Amino acid sequence: MRSDEVSTPPRDLDRDRDTEGTIPPLTRIIRDALDRLRAFDRRRPRVWDAAVTGFWTVAAVLDYTSGGWRHTAHEDVTAPEFVVLLMSLGFSLPLLWRRTHPLAVVLLMTPISLVNVWTGAVVQASLLQLIPVFQIVLRSSFRTVGAAALLFVGPVLSGGFRIPSGWGQEVVSYVWGLVFVVLLGIAVRTRREYTEALVERAHRLEHERDQQARLAAAAERTRIAREMHDIIGHNLSVITGLADGGAYAARKNPERAGQALEAIGTTSRQALSELRRLLGVLRDDHPDAERAPQPTLDELTPLIERVRRAGLPVDLELNGEGTARSLTPGRQLTVYRVIQEALTNTLKHATGPTSATVTLTYSPTHLDARITDTGTGAGRTAETEEAPLAAQGIMGMRERAALYDGTLEAGPMPEHTGWQVQLRLPLEDTHQ
Repeated sequence: MRSDEVSTPPRDLDRDRDTEGTIPPLTRIIRDALDRLRAFDRRRPRVWDAAVTGFWTVAAVLDYTSGGWRHTAHEDVTAPEFVVLLMSLGFSLPLLWRRTHPLAVVLLMTPISLVNVWTGAVVQASLLQLIPVFQIVLRSSFRTVGAAALLFVGPVLSGGFRIPSGWGQEVVSYVWGLVFVVLLGIAVRTRREYTEALVERAHRLEHERDQQARLAAAAERTRIAREMHDIIGHNLSVITGLADGGAYAARKNPERAGQALEAIGTTSRQALSELRRLLGVLRDDHPDAERAPQPTLDELTPLIERVRRAGLPVDLELNGEGTARSLTPGRQLTVYRVIQEALTNTLKHATGPTSATVTLTYSPTHLDARITDTGTGAGRTAETEEAPLAAQGIMGMRERAALYDGTLEAGPMPEHTGWQVQLRLPLEDTHQ
């Protein structure tokens, strides 16, 4: 694409349809014709160049053959007629390269212009020099524009010494023509640069929009993966504990085995319900689907009851004067998921006689959640918990806490008497 062409940004078709009816018919016809003309010029630039050059060449030759040049020539003209014809062609034919090499065209016309004014012919075709000057204003620096203006005016000024009688009229007409062309070129160039800046900004905003969409999609995938990890990991751990306890009780207490099977069914249905709500956001035909399961701290007691039925004794302690209502839904979900993940890890990794304690301590600015257990085993070392696969749950808990400027620490208790998870979460509109 040449530098004098302006690419247009892709249009919003719906917006164009809405505004199409507000454009006057004549304006729309002219705009469409100009758009087709520009499109044709982009496809076949040489055809347009040849057409413009041919038009002005014919005009220059007609000025010569009709004798129109004699009306502007001085009385003491010394140029033979064939020289006038050559000058007319010399001013018109180089226009074929006016857009590709405008400064070279001006340089080529300068000696012809000098001959024109010194012989007194002053053919009107000499004003065609303003066409490549216009192209120079469109694309070149102001220093180049100044050089082209000097090349244009210089021969006229020097011709004043040869024929003083017409010096004033010619210089004024040339200078005014030059000023008009330069101002017109600056206006067109400014408009073009402004349009190009808008196009670039539109492309940049489009790129940023696509990038934001990709980042949002990646964040959504991470969120869904984290929620599925919490839902599936917790409920399967509970189901596994219930199944093991039911198998053991079936041999001695069939009634307890039946209770375990009922608990397994309840837990399974709850897990399926949460998964349906979570995966519902991935379906295009349900735009109003709930974005995710949103447990609150009001559901903390049922959670602990399910863990107890799975075989892990859990105690819940509440300290402080605050309540769950002092937390936003997002913070309540974070606390719920951290407690759920910590108890799930206890079910999966702890060995030996194990019990757990969940302690929630409210303060005016923070909520502290501490989950401890008395389990032991090789799977409860810090090194194992920091391994890439085993650390998935802890990493998810830390990411949740970081969303609300909270902190989370997980590790063995002193003297390896168990494991603890500590969450410190600021309340609404507070900062650490």
